[in-house]
Amino acid sequence: MKQFALMLCVFVLTFVHALAGGFGTSAIVTFKARGVLTASTKGMADPFAKRSLTINDPVRIASVSKLVVAFGVMRLVDRGTLNLDRDVSDYLGWRFRNPAFPDTPIALRLLLSHQSSLTYNVDYVIPLGGTVQASVADSKAWDGAHPPGTYFRYANLNFPIIASVMEAVTRERFDVLMARLVFKPLKLDACFNWTTCSDESAARAVVLTDGVGTVRRDHLQGKRPACPTLPAADGSCDLSNYKPGTNGALFSPQGGLRISARGLATIGQILLRRGRGFLKPASFKAMVTPLWRYDGTNGDIEDGFWCSYGLAVQALASGATGCKDDPFGDGRRRIGHPGEAYGLRSGLWVDPARGTGTAYFITAVADDAPQGRSAFKAVEEALLQARK
Repeated sequence: MKQFALMLCVFVLTFVHALAGGFGTSAIVTFKARGVLTASTKGMADPFAKRSLTINDPVRIASVSKLVVAFGVMRLVDRGTLNLDRDVSDYLGWRFRNPAFPDTPIALRLLLSHQSSLTYNVDYVIPLGGTVQASVADSKAWDGAHPPGTYFRYANLNFPIIASVMEAVTRERFDVLMARLVFKPLKLDACFNWTTCSDESAARAVVLTDGVGTVRRDHLQGKRPACPTLPAADGSCDLSNYKPGTNGALFSPQGGLRISARGLATIGQILLRRGRGFLKPASFKAMVTPLWRYDGTNGDIEDGFWCSYGLAVQALASGATGCKDDPFGDGRRRIGHPGEAYGLRSGLWVDPARGTGTAYFITAVADDAPQGRSAFKAVEEALLQARK
């Protein structure tokens, strides 16, 4: 049976690769709490250098990054450095409020669960020299109809605010802080925006392209990028004068994690072990317990994609009316996070009851690629259902 599943997965990976005109790559790792069960890859990590993909090659994993950031937040909570329910204005040093609801404080718990009332209506990519304070001063950044804590609206801007809070209390740059809190303790060669990864890891970067080979991200050609952030308006990239806490967007906390499929499985193993040895039990429980569940009116579910969410942890197969959040197609509850950006689709999902998990990514997936029976793409469903 295991051999059949492996053959089926190889067939699916070949099919996915063909759909992307030969430029797509795919990797999937299944695992248990203390080891890898299976691993498969297909395609070129760098199609221009003809370098084949391995499960150790780092890719920009997109929004799965948010779950990893939450690990960093909860490590600070465990140390008493942060409080999930304290007004983040106290940490930032300026008044952080939705102007439509000026008397309602916003805490990390609301930012992590996308109930802060921030929106997608302003740019969450803020260049060097800019500040998150200036970005959220624009009223378009906010939902004027729903007070904080009453409505779910997935918005990347939450995470630059979270990163700014982390920086403000530690006085460390977000990328360096995440290396100290998460990557080094887990012995992961991972990083945000290539700053703390090893030279060897950067040399193995997965190039993100579209289906015809147009580069979208990370064609490094064996070298780190000249500037690891969005440069200042004058084109400069001097990080020496950056003041931590002013612009948590610099190192892309919402999606800029570079990590391999094997590394992602290591993150999933922490979920399967219920945080043991890494997070306190109360912090782990707070992270994975749904803080928001769709009741028909209390959130923007984006065509049934989002229906149950904790602290940067999505729960699948919620069963709520109108929800299409079961890409595995078996009705089993899983927790983790999806990712989507620059043609990449990714996910980290664990089944706590069975004690197994799946980490994957697929590149060069067109925005208009066929939808599956769920709110996920058909290629994702095919990959996941071949290995569930």
